Amino acid sequence: MRGVVVVLAGAGLLLAACGQPASQPAAPPSSTSASSSPSAPPSPPGLAGLKPCELLSATDRSTAGLTSLGEEKTIGADRACDWTEPGTFGVTVTLAENAPLNSLEIDKGTGKRVTVGAHKGFRVSDRSAGDGTCAVLLGVGQEASVQVDVTNTGFEDTPLACERADTVARLIEPKLP
Repeated sequence: MRGVVVVLAGAGLLLAACGQPASQPAAPPSSTSASSSPSAPPSPPGLAGLKPCELLSATDRSTAGLTSLGEEKTIGADRACDWTEPGTFGVTVTLAENAPLNSLEIDKGTGKRVTVGAHKGFRVSDRSAGDGTCAVLLGVGQEASVQVDVTNTGFEDTPLACERADTVARLIEPKLP
């Protein structure tokens, strides 16, 4: 265990040295803490650093009622992941890096403002159509959005589709920038 602590401490010093400007040589390791360094942490990579199929862990999938792994796909220019629970429902999570929330066309009769964790968005469903579909759209910064689309098998029970979309949105939201 002691060897692991030494390796982790060494890795921390290596990472701290990587954050310094290129014009300055890396400071030699010292016995003082690395927190005295004035370098700022790197900015988050945005959606580009995320893999849509990794947004739901095995535990998350179980919570959402999914037993299968997701399949990567592309929708237009956006990266997405599809999970299908045969005979029950399907979920698609789309990372729309160039589609800010305010640019999405949402019918006022079907969209309701929601907040999931730190992200504002919309829940979109047509309850009067009862088509078993629902989406939760979350804004990510000024330039991107994440879309959680659920479709129930048989295109029935829109409230259940929205419950499933809400669950998936709550599970992935902490992983979003």
